[in-house]
Amino acid sequence: MSHPTTRILTMLELLQAHHRMGGAELARRLEVDERTVRRYAHRLEDLGVPVVAERGRHGGYRLMPGYKLPPLMLTDDEATAVVLGLLAGRRLGLPGDATESALAKVQRVLPAALRDRVQDLQHTLGFTLAERDAAAPTTATLLALAAAARARRRVTIRYRSWKGDDTERDLDPHGLVFHSGRWYVTGHDHRSGQVRTFRVDRVRHVEQTGAAFEAPDDADPVRHVVSSLANVPYTHRVEVLLETTLAEARRRVPATTATLTGADGGVLLTVRAESLDGMARMLAGLGWPFTVRRPDELRGAVRALADTLRAHADR
Repeated sequence: MSHPTTRILTMLELLQAHHRMGGAELARRLEVDERTVRRYAHRLEDLGVPVVAERGRHGGYRLMPGYKLPPLMLTDDEATAVVLGLLAGRRLGLPGDATESALAKVQRVLPAALRDRVQDLQHTLGFTLAERDAAAPTTATLLALAAAARARRRVTIRYRSWKGDDTERDLDPHGLVFHSGRWYVTGHDHRSGQVRTFRVDRVRHVEQTGAAFEAPDDADPVRHVVSSLANVPYTHRVEVLLETTLAEARRRVPATTATLTGADGGVLLTVRAESLDGMARMLAGLGWPFTVRRPDELRGAVRALADTLRAHADR
């Protein structure tokens, strides 16, 4: 917080957020001395912000009752960061309508010169990441689940499965996870008696029951979502011993693709695969020596890939 203007704006935000703040506390937050705080208060007054200075041993600063900040006060860097975040969020699959309206509001209140520069960025920015077509949950659903998870309050949800069937469940939400363009909530599902993962865009209704719960000490929503998606049932259960280190394997193999565990002589890769041909191509692409443990049919898929590559090389 090196620029004086930034510190003055921060002081204004602090006074807006707190009924009253002492000079020493403001000085500590702004990383300046109390004399500089007084100078900042005078500067705010010059800008038309009614700062009331209370003298004495327990004196401090407060805003005149009834005063509200202007709708938006952003530096160039802050405005650029906000717009970039909204543009990236739209690409990643965040709630579309809210993202679009927020982007429009931010641009509408920016100074003309800065608005033009931000729009230049918006119209010339490209992404290597393909735009997600994921269904976005409603903001109300996200906020309701987040509030329940933070307060440790059980909720009743109406959930629609991928088949289109609706069920009602009592859920102790442990946390929300955003992964690969989709929102998930994990928690103890009283219907199944297990920790489960649910897609938030399929949650049709949320209502707090008022019942409190204690989350397990080892609750890890991110880990649970990743492991759940990695173990979605497919046709073939594959186990392959990779001759590499666990750290290197984790850098090359996404956690959503397979489970990796240290083993004698390397790393055991465990995954459920729909196509053994695709599994063979993945193993070849990794470039490490490997041993197929199961299924035996994977050996045939690897040999077939090797024959195809040899035929291409002999052309």
